[in-house]
Amino acid sequence: MTNLPPSSTRIIPDITSVPRHIAVIMDGNGRWAKQRLMPRVAGHQRGVEALREVVKACRDMGVEYLTVFAFSSENWRRPADEVSFLMKLFLKMLEREVAKLHQNDIRLKIIGDRSRFDAKLGQAMQDAERLTASNSALTLTIAANYGGRWDVMQAVKAMLKEQPQLVQSFTEEDLQPFFSMSDAPEPDLFIRTGGEQRISNFLLWQLAYTELYFTDTLWPAFDRIELNKAIASYQKRERRFGRTSEQLQRNAGQRDQNA
Repeated sequence: MTNLPPSSTRIIPDITSVPRHIAVIMDGNGRWAKQRLMPRVAGHQRGVEALREVVKACRDMGVEYLTVFAFSSENWRRPADEVSFLMKLFLKMLEREVAKLHQNDIRLKIIGDRSRFDAKLGQAMQDAERLTASNSALTLTIAANYGGRWDVMQAVKAMLKEQPQLVQSFTEEDLQPFFSMSDAPEPDLFIRTGGEQRISNFLLWQLAYTELYFTDTLWPAFDRIELNKAIASYQKRERRFGRTSEQLQRNAGQRDQNA
């Protein structure tokens, strides 16, 4: 646990031109299908294809971590037939895609509360994670039945169960190892497709200093070109982490002199 990535509220992380970690809310599948007079499920199917393309683009660009919001803890409120289809699609995706991920040296990780998934899907998740555990080209994390508030609550509970003496006082460093994303650096870039401009209970703790990018493009239409637009926007940002622009300029000048 001593080698976990640091918190951006405690330590200024390294800033790279290509984000190390991109987090995505894949929004707009249903609307994409509706615009084409197709059933909503067709949008979800096309969304899997879009994810496949974005995963490949991230691997090619040198992105180290890609985290996508596939199914939130609030999505259980959707129509029962759509939820059932999404569960079947998730299982089918695992069965069809994991071997390809493994061949391309991509690690798959799944975060969220698995208690509501059936045994077959739960076993498929475990098998996929086990098969790809040693891969290192890219870590693809799928958030399924995940919520940011749930993540904070489960982290606190897990910490106090393991270290009950911390009940009176604990630090960020004490809590960090128990978050679902504890082994990954905090996201550099957050992307939400579909025109909505909300975080929607996704990675609430981890997005503290993440650059936010919103696009009207619906997820099934999001491709490598759209990803490049998001990264180009990110590259124009001034990531200060509490510092002033003048400090950044002085630091850049000192690095140039020492180069």
